Amino acid sequence: MSNVQAGGAFNTPGSGYTVPLSIVITEYKLELLTPAVDIETKVLTRANINRPALQLAGFFDYFDPSRLQIIGMVEHTFLMSLSAEKRRESLRRIFELEIPGVVICRGLEIFPEMLEYAEKYDVPILKTDSATTDFISEIIRWMKVQLAPRITMHGCLLDVYGVGTLIVGESGIGKSETALELIKRGHRFIADDAVEVRRVSAETLIGSCPANIRYFLELRGIGIIDVMQMFGVQSIKPTQAIELIISLEIWDSNRIYDRIGAPEEFTEILGNKVNSHSIPIRPGRSISILCESAAINHRQKKMGYNAAEILTQRVMNKATGGLKIHDHY
Repeated sequence: MSNVQAGGAFNTPGSGYTVPLSIVITEYKLELLTPAVDIETKVLTRANINRPALQLAGFFDYFDPSRLQIIGMVEHTFLMSLSAEKRRESLRRIFELEIPGVVICRGLEIFPEMLEYAEKYDVPILKTDSATTDFISEIIRWMKVQLAPRITMHGCLLDVYGVGTLIVGESGIGKSETALELIKRGHRFIADDAVEVRRVSAETLIGSCPANIRYFLELRGIGIIDVMQMFGVQSIKPTQAIELIISLEIWDSNRIYDRIGAPEEFTEILGNKVNSHSIPIRPGRSISILCESAAINHRQKKMGYNAAEILTQRVMNKATGGLKIHDHY
């Protein structure tokens, strides 16, 4: 099993990514209730958020003040049940911890004490009409992508039959030419040369392209082409989950190449294992068709059909006189 090291990354994992609060406001169309607070200096460093129900009641064990705080119906109703004096004290203890911001959901009314402490402790207060659970689930999903550990890899990323296929190999081996042929065959292009890979979960890697080179493809002898302008918007895609890695390499006559595909090979990226194949380059081999076949085979395996296992079982049954294997999904 090969391992992709982070040494070639433009941004190494764990380097501390942040998301400006102003971008969150724009993304979710939040209303800023504290114009006196400078939001340009506010950033979020945690993908998770916090509903401070227990903190409003005075319990601060394991409280993370770096998280965005969400006020929903439960928290709002609890604050309404308190006397003015207790409500002031409860809110003061939250705001004095230098939290990055407070979002009030469901269009609920803001308490005057909130505005007072927001200005005193420089905490922005935002408002949305969205339901609390809907807003929380959406912003956590979005923030996990924005703050995900990432590396930038040299290769081409395409959507081949719905399978995110990352084509890697030495410079000049034919990655971009293979990508061009796959585009002409109707598959969608995501990135060439620099593929930014983000680990959004223990199971999912998302690939995209830096904005300054997005949808451009470099072809030696021709130059730079704009895939979207040349082949249309149906030929491109902004992001894609990476499920398969195709490693192109020069044919080595002294090497024994796998001809069955069992056991499977994996490449590790940011701690996640991705199914991979090594394809030797040799005159007469259609690399694009091999990439398509690898993508289809990968989909079959996800659906429960493994051709290598079926063949192995047939051979074993033939040798032992066992029962016939019925091929099905």
